[in-house]
Amino acid sequence: MKAWQLHGLGLENLKPGEAPIPTPQANEVLIQVKAVSLNFRDKAIVDGIYEPELVPKLLIPVSDVVGTVVAVGQEVTHLKEGDRVNSNLYSSWVDGDAEPDYGLFSYGTPLPGALAEYMILNASTSVKAPAFMSDEEAATLPIAALTAWYAMTDLGQLKPGQTVLVQGTGGVSIFALQLATALGAKVIATSSRDENLARVKELGAWQVINYRQHPAWEKKTLEFTNGRGVDQLLDVVGGEGLNQSVQATRIGGQIHQIGFLDSQVSKLDLMPVLFRQTVLRGICVGPAQSFERMNEFLNQHRIHPVIDTVYSFDQAREAYEHLARGAFGKIVIKVSA
Repeated sequence: MKAWQLHGLGLENLKPGEAPIPTPQANEVLIQVKAVSLNFRDKAIVDGIYEPELVPKLLIPVSDVVGTVVAVGQEVTHLKEGDRVNSNLYSSWVDGDAEPDYGLFSYGTPLPGALAEYMILNASTSVKAPAFMSDEEAATLPIAALTAWYAMTDLGQLKPGQTVLVQGTGGVSIFALQLATALGAKVIATSSRDENLARVKELGAWQVINYRQHPAWEKKTLEFTNGRGVDQLLDVVGGEGLNQSVQATRIGGQIHQIGFLDSQVSKLDLMPVLFRQTVLRGICVGPAQSFERMNEFLNQHRIHPVIDTVYSFDQAREAYEHLARGAFGKIVIKVSA
């Protein structure tokens, strides 16, 4: 089968090649890959800043996929050939709290990923894709959508009328905007580009902040919320900006720490955390059962993912380069018809 493989760290070492079609074991399914989407994690793996010690030789990268089941293991009963399914990043995380070693069972490293014509999935955590979505749309769900959903609903218990702040206009943030709005919350969105802020307003954002024009964006957030702060904040930036996130969140509010676009290291001022009684929670996607609940909600509200650009399989490198420049919503690679 055709496959993109990582011959060494760095995008220049991501090269097209051939790999054997794998055979599903007892509780696995083999899918024909239809489409994949890229996340910051995929870029970080290729760049060598995401657990490089776990990256195997000739890794097939990318975790997020939708595909059609073409073979099933002998113990698989709930999936059959022809079913269209999504991967779940952590292939061993079904529900509840993750096991300590769950990271060792994640697609796109150390397990083989989706940037190939075929892929093996654990049947226990494979989720049927929403029927109303195209392959390109469904491919965007496994990390970006589930991260936002799991943070805000399973853990955050978001209620109608509450406020949420999302940072930027990448995949997680746009999904958080769409989901929170559908849940009846009011969303504040930040970006450095006025044209992107105009687009998020069209998607339902309650208020927007250009953080280039307002570097102290936490003060604008307090202004919009009458000095109270937001109920939930999805922080994808990390670094020293985490201190601003604390100031922008209400007393007893929740910060979902999702990414580290700025830095993996933060010098956190603890006094505001203490006085504001801030709940700071690390988020690492979510379990398969939460994915199922999210898909029911997506079906009910007919929420269509926002896709920036769809690339062909041969344009995988260009897709990574686009991700590095920034995207509005998701970057997708179409693998097969």
